[in-house]
Amino acid sequence: MLIHPEVSAALAERRPVVALESTIISHGLPRPDNLRIAREIEDAVRGAGAVPATIGVLDGQPRIGLDDAALARVASDPAATKVSVRDLAVAAAYGVVGATTVAATAHLAARAGIRVFATGGLGGVHRDARETWDESADLTTLSRTPVLAVCSGVKSILDVQATLERLETLNVGVVGYRTDRFPGFYLRESGHPVHWVAPDPQYVAAILRAQEAMGTAFYGLVLANPIDAADELDRDLHDRTLAGGLAAAHQAGVRGKDITPFLLDFFHRETHGASLTANVALVRANARLAGEVAAAYCA
Repeated sequence: MLIHPEVSAALAERRPVVALESTIISHGLPRPDNLRIAREIEDAVRGAGAVPATIGVLDGQPRIGLDDAALARVASDPAATKVSVRDLAVAAAYGVVGATTVAATAHLAARAGIRVFATGGLGGVHRDARETWDESADLTTLSRTPVLAVCSGVKSILDVQATLERLETLNVGVVGYRTDRFPGFYLRESGHPVHWVAPDPQYVAAILRAQEAMGTAFYGLVLANPIDAADELDRDLHDRTLAGGLAAAHQAGVRGKDITPFLLDFFHRETHGASLTANVALVRANARLAGEVAAAYCA
């Protein structure tokens, strides 16, 4: 791995660092706005007092922290491939440009010694998993990776109840940030409860330290941060669009890792950009919160 000098110095000095995924840059946001938004997400981390470490693969080499040229390359290269944990070795051997998923970002962040990671929404169990066995590698990776994933729940296109059940089985703790309702990505709540609630970043930092003391730090932890009320998508619009997107994906035969970008793109088109606005708002908020938690943890 190549660790950016700023990130390396911060880790050596035990200053706060927040890992950020790059799939949202290459596959989740439209060009050319994706590069500007990626910089804004990094700025949100800096504004909270932490160093951002966007993670990606350039010419087969995992990068922990991207300089501006590398960030621009991930954002603009149409050949950038989506890289999960299982793909890292192949991507390295083939020398590709890769955007890391939640799973790959968490894995590389942990190897670099980064404890806190921010994203939009986790992957999870898909709605037709009883027939397809389609479940994101995010879940099993978090079950054996010592990172805190700050997110707005799981993507609302998934089976939220089944995902929460899997997280419990995999010993991945779920804590709501100032809420006892599990967030629904574009929506403030998914209709499912959260047992544990953290009132502030210091409380979350205390949980991370307690994990280390109890010998459970090798399990990941989810901090579920709901989208701000002013930014959430209208629920009726969300439900109509989701139903239409699932039907369109089925008709087009879209499956596996292609279904998430297909549905996100469908949401963007059918909501005339409202879903994209919500997505950007929640990612910024999660990056800011992750920076605050990292700062509290290092303090």
